[in-house]
Amino acid sequence: MPRKLAALASVLSAGALLLTGCANPSTGSAEDDPSKPVTLKFWHGWSEESEVKAIDASIARFEKLHPNIKVKATGNVTDATVNQALRAGGNDAPDVVSSFTTNNVGQYCSSGMWVDLNPFMKKTGLDKAKVFPKTLLDYTSYEGDQCALPLLADAYGMYYNKDAFAEVGIKRPPRTMSELRRDAVKLTKRTKSGGYQRVGFMPNFRLYQNSPDRLFAQWGPSYFGKDGKARLAKEKAAKEFYATTRELIRSQGGYGPLETFRTSFGDEMSSQNAFLTGKLAMHMDGEWRGLFMKGAKFKWGTAPLPVPDDRPETYGRGYLTGTVVGIAHSSTHQNAAWELVKFLTADTDQVVAFANAIHNVPSTKAALTSPKLDSDPTFRAFLDIAQNRYSTALPPSINGGQYVTSQQDFSYGVEAGKVHDLDAGLRKLDDEIDADNLQAQN
Repeated sequence: MPRKLAALASVLSAGALLLTGCANPSTGSAEDDPSKPVTLKFWHGWSEESEVKAIDASIARFEKLHPNIKVKATGNVTDATVNQALRAGGNDAPDVVSSFTTNNVGQYCSSGMWVDLNPFMKKTGLDKAKVFPKTLLDYTSYEGDQCALPLLADAYGMYYNKDAFAEVGIKRPPRTMSELRRDAVKLTKRTKSGGYQRVGFMPNFRLYQNSPDRLFAQWGPSYFGKDGKARLAKEKAAKEFYATTRELIRSQGGYGPLETFRTSFGDEMSSQNAFLTGKLAMHMDGEWRGLFMKGAKFKWGTAPLPVPDDRPETYGRGYLTGTVVGIAHSSTHQNAAWELVKFLTADTDQVVAFANAIHNVPSTKAALTSPKLDSDPTFRAFLDIAQNRYSTALPPSINGGQYVTSQQDFSYGVEAGKVHDLDAGLRKLDDEIDADNLQAQN
């Protein structure tokens, strides 16, 4: 959804704010009585009319269960704005905060600006391991500090044009990378002038949601070693990933022609989206894309992304991310704030209702299997991806999403043919990530 793009755009500015002047956030209190009348301030990033309507409905359900707690919600708030307010503290700061940027959880936890929720869960008997999938717990914690909880999730998979598949005699979506390359070539259709009418699968990293870390997840890579140091140069998966994307590009005409075609695409969230208009036969995207496909003039389906040829047992996996929510360290109403966080994240009926309303993946084990969940089979594919034991999320880091940005910049050079020595390039990338992490610690 549009919020995904806003989240990506705010990563660097949010990270910069977290890394400067935030070591001693304003201290709040967890001594309040949650049964007493109180008004909580809840800041979130949702801005689309349907999304705001859904979050307001969630708050109304909470207030009905907790008539003594009123919630004043403020939407369309960026991470940068939240971080400024939490550093300043005081009466104007929020009590409950959410973020679309899971990459920043390491900073939220290590800076102390979001409180550790483990004591609240212990006090109220919430067993996080029983409630939430492990991967979602991993991206909401840092070094044992559970400073956030998942508030719906996003899973990445493949959208494919069934009519285009039938046209060239392909009977099912590709399951391995070699099948993806073979099918992409078959599905690519040229114009008489030599341009493209349709591309089978465009791996270009600047395309819509094609951030390199998302396709890279199909290899299940380890970004950091046990010592905390970046280890992409030591990852066989990294070399295989870049070799695969290079071959996908080469076999469909080369980077230059594909990039020229990409620049002709309409806006991702518009009716001119390249998959919706038939310019892409296969496309990586999240579960929310289904909401935008109602006007499609062709039959389409969803499936997991392919996996490396030597790991067929991992088929069904995908990249996971999502919204996170926590309690501001400066809040003087932390027990009441926990009641809201607990309701939004762990109440099964609430999680299902919210997931159905904004077409996101539920973030609890019970909600993922609820019979009340949207039964649309194209949505169900993403539920399966979210529950697949091989699915992965990005590891938290003290410097937030900076290492992801470094990998993106490196990947742009690889796909454009500017990185001639991949091993040396990956070693340099590791050094850059380690230097950024060291700076964040000082």
